[in-house]
Order: sequence, then structure tokens, then C-alpha cells
Amino acid sequence: MNSIDRRQIAQGVNFSAISDNRFKTMKISATVLVPLCKDTVSAYALLTQVMTRSCEEYPDFTALSKKLSSLYGASLSGGVRKLGESLALTFSVSGLDDRYALTQESISEELSRILCSVIFKPLLCKDAFDIEETEQERRQLIELAEGEINDKRAYANNRLLELMCEGESYALRRYGTVESIKKVTAKELYSAWQTMLKSAHFEIFFIGESSANTARAVFTEEFAKITREPFELSTDIVRSAECVREFEDRMEVAQAKLLLGFRAGVGGTDEGVTAMRLMCAILGGSAHSKFFVNVREKQSLCYYCVSRYQRAKGIITVESGVEFDNIEKTKKAILAELDAIRKGYVTDDEINFAKLSVANDFVSICDTVSGIGEWYVSQLADGRLLSVEEAIDDFNSVTKEQIVEAANKLTLDTVYVLRGV
Repeated sequence: MNSIDRRQIAQGVNFSAISDNRFKTMKISATVLVPLCKDTVSAYALLTQVMTRSCEEYPDFTALSKKLSSLYGASLSGGVRKLGESLALTFSVSGLDDRYALTQESISEELSRILCSVIFKPLLCKDAFDIEETEQERRQLIELAEGEINDKRAYANNRLLELMCEGESYALRRYGTVESIKKVTAKELYSAWQTMLKSAHFEIFFIGESSANTARAVFTEEFAKITREPFELSTDIVRSAECVREFEDRMEVAQAKLLLGFRAGVGGTDEGVTAMRLMCAILGGSAHSKFFVNVREKQSLCYYCVSRYQRAKGIITVESGVEFDNIEKTKKAILAELDAIRKGYVTDDEINFAKLSVANDFVSICDTVSGIGEWYVSQLADGRLLSVEEAIDDFNSVTKEQIVEAANKLTLDTVYVLRGV
């Protein structure tokens, strides 16, 4: 079982040390939470790319890579994701745990200082980021954003959320649009960086067996230099759908994509989230789920059919790949399986299989240092950080009655079909 020591080291800044002796490597990551906003989403997405490319101390990619290589092949990365109606920017550095260093040097201190250099002392040209670095990363980010259309499954899921959450911040994509990426200037990046340092919420995770005291001291020292007034972060959870809306796009696809978006009624820190997650697993979260057994295998209506609970926002989505002629049949079959749970037609075996599947997924996630980091980051909107064992116990305590109650909270909001030309 992982032990976690979470402390506040500055206003709006938490440092969590997670001890685990299974690995020879360590990871230090800073997850930065800012509001998900149309005007800034592309600037923040581009910022993570530019900031992990260089910094004041290592002013180009070559110099930074050389320094990382000297530390037993350490690595630096950045990423961006949506966490409810917040944007989560992540800056991470991974390397050899202090126990395995050939000499007495502190790898954790070196990695902490590199990460702090990236976050607090980026490569600047007066009140702007370096233009050449910005343009190089802009091109790559545009390629990433444009490339999403080639993955029809991901494209359809993004379209569903855009249509379902129209007028809500959650409709925005994590990179924004290609047009908004093109418009971000080097000065706007500087402004976004300044706002991030002064107002964002920081969650720093140290994962490894060595002591986190040195790393914690390095970050504490840097944050002490900044006067901070953190944002008020919140997510608007729509409890129920007023009506069902249907949309259709046409594109060159070999199979249709049928997606259904439900308002779950619970999300974030609400009671009942665990029961809703388990209900979603029974519905379409594993090879023993109702969708897999009944819709895919018995009725042969689709190539795949899965359900996902985006609990930070209180939304359940159902995704399926179907033949064009089976779209309406598959939709009816999906709703019939949900209706069966609502009426209490869920067996003990289905519940136990779902609990075992969830437990296996949780354990598998934490089989790597990076996975452990993802595990805790994914819980930031839950209001509590649970170990894998605590989360499994939480799921095992859910009753059939709670599962049926959860199913009855769902209301269908949006039906989206991506059909062939």
C-alpha cells in the first residue's frame, strides 16, 4: 500500500510525497490547475509545450537534453488535460531513484531544480517568450490538434461533448481550436505564465522510495518568492437533461459511430459517485458488462460498445461502432440495457464481475511510477485522495440498491451519429 504525505507549502500549493519501494526510478510532477476558458485554453496548452523545451539555465533543447542525459538518462515532459471545468497542465521529470546513484549525489534535488527552472525561470525575451521556440511548438501543437480528426472514435467523442455541453466550459477541447492556437502570441504566453504562477492551484507529487524532504524544500523556497492569490475553481454540474437532442455528421468512415450522452445527476464531490462509477462499469465497462455480453455478443449489433463516467463533470457517455443499418437498433438495445438496471435486473455475478474488473484496473494503473502519478491526479476533483486499496474497499461496499438508484438518476441528453457520406 502506498503511503501519502500531503502538505500545503504555499497558498494554493500542495506537495504530496508518495512512498513506493517497487521501482528503481522516481517521478516529480507539478499539476497546475487553471479555469477552462475559451480565451486562454490554447495559450495554456501551448505554454506546456514551450516551457518543457528550454529554460533560462538551459536555453535550448540540446542543452536541456544534455543535462537530463547526465542524470542517468532522466526525462522531462509536459501535457494538458481537462479535469472538470479546469485545465490541468502537467510538468513532469523522471529519473533514477537516489538509492541507485553511483555516487552520493542527490538525483531528487537535481531533478527538482530542473523542474523549478522550467516552471519559474523559462526562456524569455523581455516580456515575451522566445519567438523561435514558440513557433516551433506552435506547429507541433497544430499538428496534434489537426491529427485528432484522423481518429474517428476520438473525434466523435469530442463532437458529442461539444454539442452536449454547448454554452458550458466543458465543451472546449483541451487544445482549443487550430484557429485559436494560430493566434496566440509570445506576449500572451508570457501573460498566461505570469497568471499561472500567481493564481493557479499547484499539486506537486513526489513518487519514489527516497526521502522527499529535499525536493519539498526546493519547491517551498521557490514559491516563497511569489505573492499568490489562487483562482476559485469550480465545475458546473447539470443535474438532468430537459430534453433529448439528436445530431448527425457525415464523413468518409467505414463504420458509423453512435454516441449517447447522459447527465448522471452526481459528480465531483457528491455522494453517490462511487455507486455511479460501479453502475457504469456494469453497464459497459468490461468484458462482462451488459453492453458487451448482450448488445455486442448476443445481438451482434456493434463492433464495440462502452460506457464512461466523466465524474468531475457528472456525465456518462456511451460510445459504439456500428454498421449504418444498425444505428437505430443499437440505440434501442443500449437504452434497454440501462432500463434493465433501473428495474433491478442486475445479478450478483454482474456486480461481482464489475467489482473485480474495477479492482484489477486500479491495481494495473499503479504498476508504474507514471501510473501512480496519474492515479492521484485523476482524483483531484473528488475532494479526497485515496490509495488503491482504499478505493477498492469503497467500491466493494456498494450495494445493489445503490446501483439501481444510480441508474435511475441518468437522463439522456444528446444522441450523436457520425455517418458515412
